[in-house]
Amino acid sequence: MIFINNHISLNDNEVEISAMRAQGAGGQNVNKVSSAIHLRFNIHTSSLSDEYKQRLLDSKDSRITKEGVLIIKAQQFRTQERNKIDALERLQSFINKATHVNKTRRPTKPSRNAKRKRVDQKTQRGKIKALRGKVDF
Repeated sequence: MIFINNHISLNDNEVEISAMRAQGAGGQNVNKVSSAIHLRFNIHTSSLSDEYKQRLLDSKDSRITKEGVLIIKAQQFRTQERNKIDALERLQSFINKATHVNKTRRPTKPSRNAKRKRVDQKTQRGKIKALRGKVDF
């Protein structure tokens, strides 16, 4: 079982994980050890609700194919176990971002006391400026 957050969890069979050789520099270890992880998550066949599936598919992420499969390639670490953990964490954060709903913003008004203070400060400032005029003797 893969836990995304308190409300969402996925079965292990919904995520397909395969090992492959990592790309780039790294010497002999890269050439002989399959330490990179290729994670595939089919959004259409997952156990997520239809609303969450649609949000995931609507996100403009280049890792989602036309068929609705999310592909994550983890090869940052030297060991296969750490790359697997990294790939699952990235899947978890991706689903959390898509399922997070922002609170609706309610506009606020200044209180009556705040309005009164503001007007009082303006009149006080106006009196100070009025005293700056020429002095008649």
